[in-house]
Amino acid sequence: MNIKFSDKRFMLTHHFKQWSYNTNNSSELPLKSITSKKQNKVSGFQLMNILLFITLLNACGNKQNKGITDSSNTNKQAESGQAGNPQPIDGSNSPRIVFFGNSLSAGYGLDDPENQSFPGIIREKLTDLALDYSVVNAGLSGETTAGGKNRIDWILKQSVDIFILELGGNDGLRGIDTKETKKNLQVIIDVVKNKYPDAKIILAGMEAPPNMGDVYTGDFRSIYPDLAEKNNIALIPFLLQNVGGETHLNQTDGIHPNVAGHKIVAENVWAILKDIVNQETNTT
Repeated sequence: MNIKFSDKRFMLTHHFKQWSYNTNNSSELPLKSITSKKQNKVSGFQLMNILLFITLLNACGNKQNKGITDSSNTNKQAESGQAGNPQPIDGSNSPRIVFFGNSLSAGYGLDDPENQSFPGIIREKLTDLALDYSVVNAGLSGETTAGGKNRIDWILKQSVDIFILELGGNDGLRGIDTKETKKNLQVIIDVVKNKYPDAKIILAGMEAPPNMGDVYTGDFRSIYPDLAEKNNIALIPFLLQNVGGETHLNQTDGIHPNVAGHKIVAENVWAILKDIVNQETNTT
């Protein structure tokens, strides 16, 4: 079995160490901000953070990945074999699981993303269970839902049996209109369903940073269960449950999971994936 990985380009993020996750109710995972008593007002400290974030975003985009903001040229870049575009063809005849996401899937910042990222951990779990699946990691650092929409056709040049959609985190960090994010995710789901009607789709839920305000974070949170119900697909309520906001489970940027964090993320994914894998195995 093979697994493909993108390069370790920086996910366009902001440092939200003050996130607090309430995981008592998996169907509703509210975020609490301790930065301000009035969430609709931006303090001087927050403004400095925002300006710093914008500076880092522009610098990162210019230095490491020109044009990644909307990934409008992703297909052309992939066709030309430029670095940083996950190659979708793995050459295996085994049933194929595709992780389609951003730097979380890609294993940004890990010494050995092929084995230490949660898709790599899932691959090893499947091997240990003697389940013959090929795992393709189509995670691309910095990817937004708009970028994913633009490159989905390239990834689907190979057959797909299980498609795990892990996008939206960067949309939330940038404050992209939640209607646009939802629309883009729906397009991706439609493309997968139209090309591979028998493929099982799993949607990984994400959260927006609390400094975006209650209205935005609430609207963003509802994107995932709404799409899962509408399309009758499986849902991971929150990909980073029990990891987000936990300093010891994240890298120094406070955003990307470390090795221990990825192990927990893998369990969050496996909790949903295992039933689908078992069902697929029993029907073949």
